[in-house]
Amino acid sequence: MKVAYWPGCVSRGFAPELHGAMARIAPLLDLELIELDRAACCGAGVLSEHNQELADTLNARTFALAQQTDGELMMNICSTCQGAQTECQERLDASAEYRALVNETLAGEGLVYETGLTNKNLLWLLVEEIGLETLRAKVRRPLTDLRVGPFYGCYIVRPVDRLGIDADRPRDTYLSRVIEALGGTVVEYAGMRKCCGFPIVTMNPETSLRQAGRHLGDAKDAHADCVVTPCPLCHLNLDLQQPMAERVVGREIGMPVLHLPQLVGLALGLSPKELGLQRHVVRPTAVVDWSTSVVAAVGA
Repeated sequence: MKVAYWPGCVSRGFAPELHGAMARIAPLLDLELIELDRAACCGAGVLSEHNQELADTLNARTFALAQQTDGELMMNICSTCQGAQTECQERLDASAEYRALVNETLAGEGLVYETGLTNKNLLWLLVEEIGLETLRAKVRRPLTDLRVGPFYGCYIVRPVDRLGIDADRPRDTYLSRVIEALGGTVVEYAGMRKCCGFPIVTMNPETSLRQAGRHLGDAKDAHADCVVTPCPLCHLNLDLQQPMAERVVGREIGMPVLHLPQLVGLALGLSPKELGLQRHVVRPTAVVDWSTSVVAAVGA
């Protein structure tokens, strides 16, 4: 399956292990990635608060670049991008007049955005395009006995109408379903669908860190071995900021936080090093030790 691939800013900057892990798992999932390397930042929902037309134009440009490829759809690996881009696409598709105004700006590059583009986060693509049974059949190293806490974050679970979450597409349960398909044990906890705190990290860092620490503490108290997220911004607040979050909430946590492609990659047989697990601030010792032992058993 060919997809127009939008990796986003964070996976090519702060979290290159995410971009690398996606590149590793793509061929194992029979995905051909057509990288949109000329695309700009989605604005993360913040830019539209200051200049909605600029945010919509930047995202329309990304959509237009995707439409120039022969990909079956556009795929992203950042749920913040999913939320922000879906909001922009909703506005663009709702008004031909507004869409024409935005396309005037894009015309200088020979680009035009037309309605009808499908844009899906990797999480949605795993369930809706590849399918859980196919994913399960590709597993080479089942995540047996690994207790995984899903962390959805904000942008991929709300608002439900805009994101197409309904009885036919219960996308707010997909992360748990993927964990189970990979052979892991799902650990539910209070903060799994709440904000990680990243959006307010510059305005109110203490509150942001308290949110992150509380969610990670909830996962720890539920006896999770690790947390997995489809959002690199959540990963930054939960992993990079975890030592500071521990100080704010007054407890040691030490909770490994994995990117979704890393968890998938482990189950598909890739090594922790290939997936960049050594780059994390909170070293996923429990995950790596567990993974290495299973690899050794398979090799024997």
